[in-house]
Amino acid sequence: MSNRNNEKMKAKKDVSVVIPVYNEEQNIEDCYLQVSRALRQMKDKRSEIIFIDDGSSDNTPSKLQEIFQKDNQVKIIQFRKNFGQTSAMAAGFSLSEGEIIVSMDADLQNDPTDIPLLMAKIDEGYDIVSGWRRERKDKLISRRIPSILANKIISFTTGVRLHDYGCTLKAFRKEVIKNINLYGEMHRFIPAVASWMGTRITEVPVKHRPRTRGKSKYGITRTFRVILDLITVKFLLSFSTKPIQIFGIFGLSSLFFGSVFFLRVIIQRQFYQIPADRPLLLISIFLIFAGLQFILMGLLAEMQIRIYHESQNKPIYAIKNVLQHE
Repeated sequence: MSNRNNEKMKAKKDVSVVIPVYNEEQNIEDCYLQVSRALRQMKDKRSEIIFIDDGSSDNTPSKLQEIFQKDNQVKIIQFRKNFGQTSAMAAGFSLSEGEIIVSMDADLQNDPTDIPLLMAKIDEGYDIVSGWRRERKDKLISRRIPSILANKIISFTTGVRLHDYGCTLKAFRKEVIKNINLYGEMHRFIPAVASWMGTRITEVPVKHRPRTRGKSKYGITRTFRVILDLITVKFLLSFSTKPIQIFGIFGLSSLFFGSVFFLRVIIQRQFYQIPADRPLLLISIFLIFAGLQFILMGLLAEMQIRIYHESQNKPIYAIKNVLQHE
């Protein structure tokens, strides 16, 4: 029994580096070598590298197989098709063994030598350390300016002030990231989603390198998906356990104005002989019915939230530590 426990202790990892990969045959080998070199510098840390092949259609899978054959610290997760970066990162997080999980891109724009910098911040007591590409090497009009605007909007909406939500290079404590379910384009919102648990979040400037090989996978259409996910994140942060409050606000407001307009129509008809069959009557009826529908939607959402939490035994709080007398 003790030997088995010793084996488990030996197998335990301190750091897991999660790297989503999609059609990066020109970069993947250099990426592996640079990450391995950076991890070797942290001699006191036991580490693993997890590559998630997100349905690559080029020679990436065979190159990953070669890397896997020569390094027993490497894990390869292969998707049947392209599911997207968020799904790839979720799979990597799920199968990681490290107490600290570092995510980064495989295109070599993230610099693996920054990994120890993130780890040092984690050692200071932070739960999430996010990279900040202060001197970004992307195109000004198509990438940098939209990114600056998006980061300001996200920071304002979520209340978590970061300069660079889009930087994949981040470090997380395992107990934080394992409690977050990712969908859509949600990987960039992890710090915001995790903030409800009272996590300590910080940001450090990291190096950013221009892409020299391969092709960028990001297009302008991604912006619209991010905006929709931002709406979801805001709802989850503010109303995930109390949806009746947001639906109820709209419902009560609609009922109030509908009732006022309807009362005005009745008074004008009774005392001033103004005909009732006019647009204001239709507007008042519409607002009253809309208000009732919003309230009913809120009640249904409340029921679904309770089913969701109770069926999965999912808590509505996050405990950092418990102190008690034995």
